[in-house]
Amino acid sequence: MTHRSTLGLDSRTRTQLDQVVGLVRSVLGDDAVGAWLYGSSTLGGLKPSSDLDVLVVSRRATTAADRRALIDRLLAISGRRATAGPARSIELTIVVQSDVRPWRYPPPLDFQYGDWLRDEFTRGDLVPWSTPNPDLAVLLATVLLGAEPLFGPPAAEVLDPVPRMDLVRAMLDGVPELLAELESDTRNVILTLARIWTTVATGEIRSKDAAADWALRRLPEAHRPVLARARDMYLGTEEERWDELLPSIRPHADYVVHEITDRARTLTPDREHPRAVRAHGS
Repeated sequence: MTHRSTLGLDSRTRTQLDQVVGLVRSVLGDDAVGAWLYGSSTLGGLKPSSDLDVLVVSRRATTAADRRALIDRLLAISGRRATAGPARSIELTIVVQSDVRPWRYPPPLDFQYGDWLRDEFTRGDLVPWSTPNPDLAVLLATVLLGAEPLFGPPAAEVLDPVPRMDLVRAMLDGVPELLAELESDTRNVILTLARIWTTVATGEIRSKDAAADWALRRLPEAHRPVLARARDMYLGTEEERWDELLPSIRPHADYVVHEITDRARTLTPDREHPRAVRAHGS
């Protein structure tokens, strides 16, 4: 039975989640240990452009037929290009429990659907992701901070904690790929760099807008406008435009990466697990 969320989701979003749960159960059957809603939904609330992030833990790996069934249905119900009509984007990730418990780094990824992979899926590529996958460490750490069960037990009963140093390592491993997408996905890259800086510096995982607020208080004045614009775009209070800020984007990103790497050099494995704060936490 699907858990009824207390997160104040609207009926359309609930319907999407019910469709995802039904799909997962129809494909994996009793091998599905549980599913959890995480990300923006549980860290500060959904914003206009937020995805619905769902993690599934399975007792077995997906087959090619499983992946095809998952992809075909998700193409229909996920994102602006959904064949059933525009909807929130869905990011569905499946891990095999024995691959992530006991914990080791980097963790293997069994299946992932995201709308950034839509073209590859449409062309018939059933595995366009890489595995092992360092990003999965960040995802699992976020789930363990307070994901909402869609079915199954609390996530902490199914997953091992992610050590802080592995979380930081995963974030650092992902920086080159982020920078490669700075021009094509500017808003998300700028906000993700702010989140990485926040986590490396404090051990806390924050929502995108809360991480931006934290970073804005620590940025030199010359570097604040880029992050402020990215945050306001995310919140839906600013149009998706960069215009006069275009020359400032790369210097801003370089400054934040410098701060991240400087902080990372000072870390010791004395605080094992990250903490979360809500969107308006300090």
